[in-house]
Amino acid sequence: MSLGGPTMGIGGAAGMGIGGAAGMGIGGAAGMGIGGAAGMVRSEGGLAGMVRSGDGRPGGRGHVVVVGAGLAGLSAGLACADAGARVTLLEGRPRLGGATWSFERNGRRFDNGQHVFLRCCTAYRGFLDRIGTSNQVHLQDQLAVPVVAPGGKTSWIRRTSRLPAPFHLAASLASYSHLGLADRVRLGPAALALGRLDLADPALDQVSFADWLTSHGQRPPAVDGLWGLIVLPTANLAASEVSLAMAAKVFQTGLLSQADAADIGWTAVPLAQLHGEAAAAALERAGGTVRLRAKVERIAATAAFSSHPLVVVVDGQPLHADAVVLAVPHTEAASLLPAGALPHSERLDGLGVSPIVNVGVVYDRRVTDLTLAAGLGSPAQWVFDRTEAAHWGTETRGSSGEQVLGVSLSAADEWLGQRPEQLSDLIVGALADLFPAARSARVLDTVVTRERAATFRAVPGTAALRPGTKTTVPGLALAGAWTDTGWPATMEGAVRSGQAAAREVLHHLGGRVMAGPAPAAAPAAPGPTASPSHNAPSHNTPSRNIREVLT
Repeated sequence: MSLGGPTMGIGGAAGMGIGGAAGMGIGGAAGMGIGGAAGMVRSEGGLAGMVRSGDGRPGGRGHVVVVGAGLAGLSAGLACADAGARVTLLEGRPRLGGATWSFERNGRRFDNGQHVFLRCCTAYRGFLDRIGTSNQVHLQDQLAVPVVAPGGKTSWIRRTSRLPAPFHLAASLASYSHLGLADRVRLGPAALALGRLDLADPALDQVSFADWLTSHGQRPPAVDGLWGLIVLPTANLAASEVSLAMAAKVFQTGLLSQADAADIGWTAVPLAQLHGEAAAAALERAGGTVRLRAKVERIAATAAFSSHPLVVVVDGQPLHADAVVLAVPHTEAASLLPAGALPHSERLDGLGVSPIVNVGVVYDRRVTDLTLAAGLGSPAQWVFDRTEAAHWGTETRGSSGEQVLGVSLSAADEWLGQRPEQLSDLIVGALADLFPAARSARVLDTVVTRERAATFRAVPGTAALRPGTKTTVPGLALAGAWTDTGWPATMEGAVRSGQAAAREVLHHLGGRVMAGPAPAAAPAAPGPTASPSHNAPSHNTPSRNIREVLT
C-alpha cells in the first residue's frame, strides 16, 4: 500500500511520483490502459494528436522541460506553468501518473495498488485541489482502522476522545484486544519517547526501528501487532529493517503531533482518472505541452552564454530549455544527468528498492462491510473495498452485487518469486480466514500486480544518500520521492519534491518563489456517488480466472 501516503506506496519511475514507487507502471498494457493510446495524450476532450499543446500562452519566465510525468513531475510542471513558464512535460510511457496507474479487465477497472494518503498530507491534497479531483476521494472524519485476525477477531485503532495528540488514541489502545494488558501498558511510554526524538538528529538513521522499540520495552507481540502494522505500509519495510529516522517521521507527523493528522483518505475513482488525466488537462489549460512515448536519452548543458543553456535529447532530437526538472526514479536518474551534475551519483544505487505485490479479488457477493482493514498474522496485510472504483463509469456500477477487494503486500520480497495462481490462492485463503463470509462466496476473477522497485529501501544509513533538489548545473533540478524530502516514499513526498524542484528552477529563471495566493483550481470533476448494491445470488464454485500484470 502506498501512503501519501503508500504504499502508505508512494519518487517515481520515469516520471512516477508517488511515493517513489518506482516501476509501478502499466499504462494500458495490451491495449488495456486507461489514459493513453500509442503516442497520444489524454485531454479534456479525450485522446488527441501525438502531442497536444496548451492554449499557446507565452511563457514569460522561460521554457521549462520536465522529464517524467509521475506526481513529482506533474506537480513541478503545474507549479512552473502557474508561475508563467512555458512547460513541456516528457513521459516515456503511453500514460501519465507514474506510480499511480489503472487498467481495465473484463469490464472492471483496477489500480496498480492501494495508494492512500492522510489528512496531514497537505501538499498532496493541495495537488488534488489544483487539478480539480479533491471531490473524488474519501477522507475519514476520524481515524478508524479495524485490525482483523484470522477467525474474524477484530479490534479497532481509532481516535474516539477529544484529547489532543498524543493522547487521542489512549482509549482505543487501552482496549486493543490483540495485545495483552502488559504490552498495552508499555505502549504509552514508548510513544511519548518516540514523540520526543529530534528528527534532525543524524543518529536516528543509524539504528533500526525494531531495535529502538526493543530498547524501550516493546516485546515482539507489540512490534508485530501494532507498530509494524503502521510502519510497514507507510515505509514499505518491516520494523526490523526500516531506519528509526523514517519510522519516527511517520509516527510523529501522522500520529503524535496532531489529533486528526492520521485520518485516512483513498480514491473513489480509478487512479488514472484521479491523477494523470486530470493533471494533463490542468497543465494544458495552463499553457503546457505534454508528450507521451517520449524517450529521453540524456540532458546536456550548453555554453553559459547560450540563449537556452540546457538541452534534453529526446527521441534523438535536441529540445532546448532554460531549465529542466528531472523527475524519474533514482535507478534511472544518474544515466540521464550531465557528468558531474550530481557529485557521487553512484551513491544512488545504495538507496536500493523495496517491492510491493497487490492482489485484486472479485467476489460474486459482498463478503465484508468494512471499507478497509488491516490483517494481523495474515499475508493479507491491508484490505480495501474497491468495488466503487472498479465499476466507475460502467453500466454495471451499483447493480452487479459483486464486491472487489484490493489486497496490498508491502516489503514483498518473499512473494516476488511466486506464480500468479499461487499468490491468488494465498490471498483468497487469507481473506477467507479474515472474513468468514468469503468462504461461501464464488471468486469471479483475480488480478496480480508486482511492483519490483516500488520504493527506495529506507534502511539505516540511507538518509545521507538522498540528494537535495539542486544540482551543480544551474537550472537543473531533481524531483522524486527518493530525494531528500524528509518523508517516506509516498505521494506526499513526491508532490513536495516536485514543488521544491519548481521553486529551484523558478528562482534560477528569476521568477517568483512559490508563495502568495494559490492558482485557481481546476473545475471540479464529477464526484463519487452511492456504492453498488449489497445483494447478489449465491454460488460456491471457485474460478481460476487469473491475470497477472507486470511492470
